[in-house]
This record gives sequence, structure tokens and C-alpha cells, in this order.
Amino acid sequence: MNFKQLKYFMALAEELHFGRAAERLGIAQPPLSRQIKQFEEELQAVLFDRGRSAITLTQAGERLRLRGQTILDLIEDTRLEVRRIGQGAEGRLRIGFVGSSTYGILPNIIKSFRANFPQIALSLIPMNNAQLHRKLVAREIDVAVARPALVDAELAKLKLRDEPLILAAPDTIDTGMRKTVSLATLADQNFILYPEYPRPSYADFVLSCCERQGVEVRKRVFTMDLQTALSLVAIGEGIAIVPESVGSATRNGIRYLPFDPALGTTELSLNYRLDERGVHVRTFVEIARKVARKPFE
Repeated sequence: MNFKQLKYFMALAEELHFGRAAERLGIAQPPLSRQIKQFEEELQAVLFDRGRSAITLTQAGERLRLRGQTILDLIEDTRLEVRRIGQGAEGRLRIGFVGSSTYGILPNIIKSFRANFPQIALSLIPMNNAQLHRKLVAREIDVAVARPALVDAELAKLKLRDEPLILAAPDTIDTGMRKTVSLATLADQNFILYPEYPRPSYADFVLSCCERQGVEVRKRVFTMDLQTALSLVAIGEGIAIVPESVGSATRNGIRYLPFDPALGTTELSLNYRLDERGVHVRTFVEIARKVARKPFE
């Protein structure tokens, strides 16, 4: 059974007249008769009782008419659904992101995208950079918000923001009346670094920034993610070096201070496949580009 045969059958089942059915289909009557006869032979069932003055549906034909309408309705619904997805009106977008991006620009991008495309389902999946890279290449996510960019010849990158690095310290730390902090004065502190695995990671980026300022980080405490690192800072287990946007959300037990001299900046990027043709990805990238141009509050 194919779509053409079903279409011819349904026209005849509704008209119960070969001439009218052929006219409706835009074909001559003999080809329609041959198609119906061939269809019956393939199904091994008589679909029409052909009388001298009229034709009627057999029991098998009546059952096929009922099922056939359901099939045609499903095909039409599928065609419309696929068209809407292709035009960007419906569908799903899978977004992988590093945890620190939720403090900065990413929430604004998500809000803007949802406001413009409420019918698109968003899957938001926190990951580290190594996982983002692997999942994006494997097409298990559609876009990746990474810190810094994912390095791969098959991927494109949109820089969202460069953020200064700041200190997250227990609120019991003594900095006097200073509103800034020097990295050199922190050399004896426990440095809480993340993620522990896989490496290299954001932890290695922080260590390299410290090395450039001539500070050797001797006391290292590794954990798996930003949230755990901040929890350890809050209970006094050490200090952490985080993107500036993390300091926009106050947290009990933590003080955020800028470095003087500046320690460096960290890039937040939106990454996607170069061969990506999905309309949702292209739309998300364009919205991200517009949001990234606005001043960060």
C-alpha cells in the first residue's frame, strides 16, 4: 500500500462513482480503474461491489475507508508539524552550559528566546567544558555555552562576554578596610579549584593566571563544580577565583572582591557546529548576539 493508492481509493470511496472520482483526482477514468483493481489484488480483498447502476463499499472497503481517513489525517498533521518546525515555530532546542554562565548573560538570552518562541521546548543541561565538547560533536546537544571557547575545527564560536576574575572569600577573611585584594597576600590560603576532572579545565586556567603573577598555589582543594566550590568557601574551607558575574548574586558567608592588580579575564562563549542547519540554533545564536551587545547589568 502506498500513499497514491490510498488517495485514489479514498476519492472513489467518497464519490462512489468512477467518473466523479477521476475528475476530482484530475486523471482519466481508465487509469483510476486500473489503480483500484491493482490495489485490490495487492491487498487480496475486494473493496467495491460494482453494480450496473452503482458501486458500494464492501465490508473490507468500509474498514479501509475508516482507517484510511485516519492515516491521511495523520499524514497531513505530520506535514504541517514538520513545516512549523522547519519554519522555527515549534520543536526542541538542547542547550548545554557551564554553571557559572547562569550568573551572567545566559538567563537573559533564555528569557529573550522564550519570549519570542514560547512553543519551542528548551532542554537545559549543566556540564563542564569537556562534556560540552563531546556532546556537541556527537550531536547530543545543539549549542554549548562554555568557558572559555571550545577548540575544534568543526565548531563555530560566538563570544558572549569577557569577565574579570574576582575573589570569592569567606566573610571572616581579614582584608582590613580595603575594597580590593592582591593575589600575593593570598598565597597561604587554600585555593578551591574546579572541576577536578577532566583536565585541563577552568582550574588550570586559574592556576596559569596565578603563575603569571608569580604566585605559586601550594594548597589546592579540588572539587567538581562551581556550586560546591562556593559552598566550601562559605564554610571557611578556602578561597575561590570566579568570574565577576558570580559576584552579582549575594550568598551568606561569602565576600566578593576585585583583584588589584587585575588577575585576568575569562571568556564566556556560545558554541555550535559549523554544519548546523537547524533554524532553532540559528535563531538562538542571533538572539544571543543581540543580547551580548547590550551592557551587562
